[in-house]
Amino acid sequence: MNTQKVINVYGAGLAGCEAAWQAAERGVRVRLFEMKPEKYTPAHHSEGFSELVCSNSLRSDSLANAVGLLKEELRSLGSLIMEAADATRVPAGSALAVDRQKFSEYITEKIKSHPNIEVISREVTSVPDGEITVIATGPLTSDAFADYIAGELGCEGLHFFDAAAPIVDAESINMDVAFFASRYDKGDADYINCPMNEEQYNAFWQALVTADEAELKDFDRAEQKKLKVFEGCMPVEEMAKRGRDTLLFGPLKPVGLIDKRTGESSHAVVQLRKENAEGTMYNIVGFQTHLTFPEQRRVFRMIPGLENAEFLRYGIMHRNTYLNSPGLLDETYAMRSREGVYFAGQMTGVEGYIESAGSGFVAGLSAARLALGMDRIIFPKTTMLGAMAHYVSFGGASDFKPMNANFGIAEPLGFRVKGGKSIKNEALSKRALEVIEEIKKEGI
Repeated sequence: MNTQKVINVYGAGLAGCEAAWQAAERGVRVRLFEMKPEKYTPAHHSEGFSELVCSNSLRSDSLANAVGLLKEELRSLGSLIMEAADATRVPAGSALAVDRQKFSEYITEKIKSHPNIEVISREVTSVPDGEITVIATGPLTSDAFADYIAGELGCEGLHFFDAAAPIVDAESINMDVAFFASRYDKGDADYINCPMNEEQYNAFWQALVTADEAELKDFDRAEQKKLKVFEGCMPVEEMAKRGRDTLLFGPLKPVGLIDKRTGESSHAVVQLRKENAEGTMYNIVGFQTHLTFPEQRRVFRMIPGLENAEFLRYGIMHRNTYLNSPGLLDETYAMRSREGVYFAGQMTGVEGYIESAGSGFVAGLSAARLALGMDRIIFPKTTMLGAMAHYVSFGGASDFKPMNANFGIAEPLGFRVKGGKSIKNEALSKRALEVIEEIKKEGI
């Protein structure tokens, strides 16, 4: 029985902060290591913890959606990430979006002021023997530490590439052309919509698929040939190259969006979402990209309403690293071959901000219980926390790939539900939240 009362957490992203918080709240002393501000990844720029890079949206809040269920599970269990998200949210229809700067500031202040957490600003490159450690260094883990993980810990490293969408100045959007609306008028009209007719769309598509892409200078040609792009964050130009109409079923889908000034729908619609609470910045939804900056200006200004857009941040492309986790990690995100070493965040193969926080919750809780000499808790597949952990631990039917929260990885209901997919999903969520309440009664 391990009675150690201190753990190390590597990385102050969403997963690391959640893990550190859960352990500290249970009376365990935590040393939280973060290499910023001494060193930054290619995607991070501020000194704050839990910096959101790809988007400010934490996606749906509905219990008919798997990530909505995951949020509610975490809220019920006392998640720091969900506390911060709810405190800094901005209008986004039925989605949960946050002011990114305030979100980071909230978490940073909470972590730094916790009496059981010591923040240590330096890069780590190894894991001490005999010390309980949660590795949450993220998809942009430094090369030195990634090499250590692959070599010393015997973890097979896989790489893919991720992309971030551009942000534009709200005042530079032409609202004589663009209009406010949410799809199917669901929730408040928090999205700015840029409509395209067929001629405009065809010209935009042709420009997009022939635009110059930025060189991935940090990686050699052999690495580029192994390029793997996660489907949920695919560059818009890569999506467009799959066919002229592909975008019409993705980020430019016009269905459910009516310009009330004309009463008409469009051939295609580009949506923009608030980036901050003040509404001075908007990101172009689904427009993750690695086009060159001049090409982004040229091509994206072809979008009606963005002809004079001022870009506050261009889209970028960066490397992500994740583990071949099945067989390597168990359902608590612990290494099977080395006691006391846990992983959390996108490195494990969970994909998305809330999913990362969820893995951090489970890893932090598990590490704390090990430090306190308590039995581990395995969340069942009837919960979304448990379904994700099981997927990471055992994988699916094909090669292991990063996965968002979804009801397909959860334990089936075992009976039919009338009323369609949404009703079925709500039943799955109801069951999951009842299970969470039972787990809480047992004491975690």
